[in-house]
Amino acid sequence: MPAAFSSPPDGPLLVAGSDTPAGTGLILFPKPGSLPAVWAGPVPAAGLDPADAAALLTAVRPCALLPEHSRGWFGRPGLSGHRLDAGNRPAAGRDWSPVFRPTSIESDGRRAEVCAEDVTAGLRLVTEAEAVPGGAIRVRHTLTNTGPQPYVVDSLEVVFPLPARAGEVLDFTGRQTAERIPQRHQLSDGLWLREGRRGHTGHDSATVVVAGEPGFRFGHGDVFGVHVGWSGNTVHRVERLPSNPLEIDDGHRQLPGVTTIGGGELLLPGEIALAEGEAYATPWVFLAASRSGLDGLAAQFHGYLRSLPAHPRTPRPVNLNVWEAVYFRHDFGVLAQLADLAAGIGAERYVLDDGWFTGRRNDRAGLGDWQVDEAVWPGGLHRLADHVRARGMQFGLWFEPEMVNPDSELYRAHPDWILSAGGRLPPLQRWQLVLDLSRPEVADYLFDRISAVLSEYPISYVKWDCNRDILDAGSGLRAGAPAAHAQTLAVYALVDRLRRRHPEVEWESCAAGGGRIDLAILERFERVWTSDMTDALARQSIQRWTGQLVPPEYLGAHVSAPFSHQTGRYMPLSLRCATALFGHLGIEWDITQASGEELDQLAAWIELYKRHRGLIHSGRMIRLDTVDDTAWMHGVVAADRSAALMCYVQLDGPRNDQTADMRIPGLDPARRYLATEVTPGERLLHRAGLIPGVEVSGAALAEIGLAIPPQRPLAAAVILIQAC
Repeated sequence: MPAAFSSPPDGPLLVAGSDTPAGTGLILFPKPGSLPAVWAGPVPAAGLDPADAAALLTAVRPCALLPEHSRGWFGRPGLSGHRLDAGNRPAAGRDWSPVFRPTSIESDGRRAEVCAEDVTAGLRLVTEAEAVPGGAIRVRHTLTNTGPQPYVVDSLEVVFPLPARAGEVLDFTGRQTAERIPQRHQLSDGLWLREGRRGHTGHDSATVVVAGEPGFRFGHGDVFGVHVGWSGNTVHRVERLPSNPLEIDDGHRQLPGVTTIGGGELLLPGEIALAEGEAYATPWVFLAASRSGLDGLAAQFHGYLRSLPAHPRTPRPVNLNVWEAVYFRHDFGVLAQLADLAAGIGAERYVLDDGWFTGRRNDRAGLGDWQVDEAVWPGGLHRLADHVRARGMQFGLWFEPEMVNPDSELYRAHPDWILSAGGRLPPLQRWQLVLDLSRPEVADYLFDRISAVLSEYPISYVKWDCNRDILDAGSGLRAGAPAAHAQTLAVYALVDRLRRRHPEVEWESCAAGGGRIDLAILERFERVWTSDMTDALARQSIQRWTGQLVPPEYLGAHVSAPFSHQTGRYMPLSLRCATALFGHLGIEWDITQASGEELDQLAAWIELYKRHRGLIHSGRMIRLDTVDDTAWMHGVVAADRSAALMCYVQLDGPRNDQTADMRIPGLDPARRYLATEVTPGERLLHRAGLIPGVEVSGAALAEIGLAIPPQRPLAAAVILIQAC
């Protein structure tokens, strides 16, 4: 039970984890009459004495997790809101600048809770901070209205101070089939604000906003990364404020400038209006801080995800998804032949994608009518499911529960079940409208229909898709007022309910590819479809940067056709397989058109995946910094430092003819290791001494590294390092 304080404690308090050798810490500096100022940053394995931090930071401008305008904060406030009072003039705008005073603080070293109140404004604030497995910190605010009139919350955000050495910002943008494109800029005075307004996380989501010392890279640099754990509209922010004069207790003093990073939920107008006694809680806002660059941040986020109950506990089976093989052309003979070939080369799960339900002969009709189309599947899916399972594979099925086609029986019966504002029909995207899951009857309908299908057939896997953004996200239950917040909570509730009813089913999150990837959705799903882009060259970047938040075992990565369905480019099989190897490997290719040689090579790559998936899906991800950006090197190092699996990819013609140094951090410097190329088929690295192998120390691998000669464009090689 945390130690409780009826008044602020005398000294500073450190919140940090104890399950990792080094992670992120948060130090609170209580002060009577005001919210605690905080320090946040990396904590070394030897720990930190919070009293030392207090002694060193006396010249630093105090910054609370909720900055208040009323205390001289001229940046973006932590809370923006006001009270409604229809009986008086003005009818709105009261209590807009609260002054919170702590009433209690609790802390046990891993968790702290600060309770504060502004009695005059009629507001109560609870801030929770806790260290999570993996080494990160997460914080959230809960605001309660204690006044008699409604209080409108326009925004409520968590803010962390940054040190002055943070001078560069990295975040992400993107689009469908090109998710998580990195963008960097120099930090300057003012506000860098990333808003996500798509109603779900979005292909262009900031994902993780990183601030750090200029020039930080994968393996070095002090960095601070923030992620908002929410699957709806979000705000990520970095702000640098100049100095500010203020009258304080000891006289006039020039407060120095300060830089902050943070975020929260983006609330639509009037979306959160609290009646007396009602409360609004922000999403958890995660902070990871590291002195070892972007890979250090990623390790903390990965450690958290691997601690969750929903994290996959069994080896990740090789998937065959039939979408790019057949699209809507469902024919038992073709689908059965795909199953036969897939089982023969080692596939372990078969996923029937879009097109199996009533009226679904193209993407313009049928969504919402979740029963098997008897015209296509006489007698239902039993014949196909039995055929698949007889060949030793699991059977999976695609759904898109949140959407509806206007051309569907569901929409014709219930046109009022959609999200809309102002009584008008929202614009169509992909011939779809969005169902209002905040209506209990809609959620019940979807639960009943999906549950009926899962109960009738031996389904062990569901691919849950979400193929459009939410426009005009108003609810009929609220007279068309915004309901994006309620919709997000309703999606969580429906997934949670289905998971409880069907605990044997695994779930994949897809949103037109990688449009909904965040820590909150991954509390409920065992896999994400990383992108609808299956071109292996494009996938290299998408997977490389999605890994900044999500570990490899979650990242659906499929071996696609020789000529990409998205780009038309030809990709050699070795690159397609090497790209899929470092994720959750699957196949999305009409392998009935593959040659016998191609099937043999694919089977060899699948065997390589099965042999090493335990390492890939549990080790620490590393991405090596290279001078020549046409050559990428990445891999995983085992948690016990006994092994590593690395990949060299030649994305294009090399910029020069110098060898690349594959220096591998994280191994035991005193141990001996055997490094061997294990690429199926043609071995590329015979000149590097990797056939049959080279025995060296972990220290040599870290400091000197393997010298990799330049390769032809689109070549890929896999190197196994094992302790002798």
